[in-house]
Amino acid sequence: MVPTDELKKVLTYHVVAGEIPASKVVKMDSANTVEGSSLRIHVEGSKVLIDSATVSKADIKTSNGLIHVIDTVLQPSN
Repeated sequence: MVPTDELKKVLTYHVVAGEIPASKVVKMDSANTVEGSSLRIHVEGSKVLIDSATVSKADIKTSNGLIHVIDTVLQPSN
């Protein structure tokens, strides 16, 4: 079982405050997470990468913001 504090750290590492559409994400080089770290953002051809993850679907509207789906779980550094 994963300790609660570690799970919270991983989950909040995937959250950025505010609502940032893909049209703005592609112009950014980083974003600060709720966990407190910074995610590196870069574009390679038609792919948008967040750290080592590729965005597979963007701008999914939800009741509390936008979701950008990525292809892997990001791990915050210790």
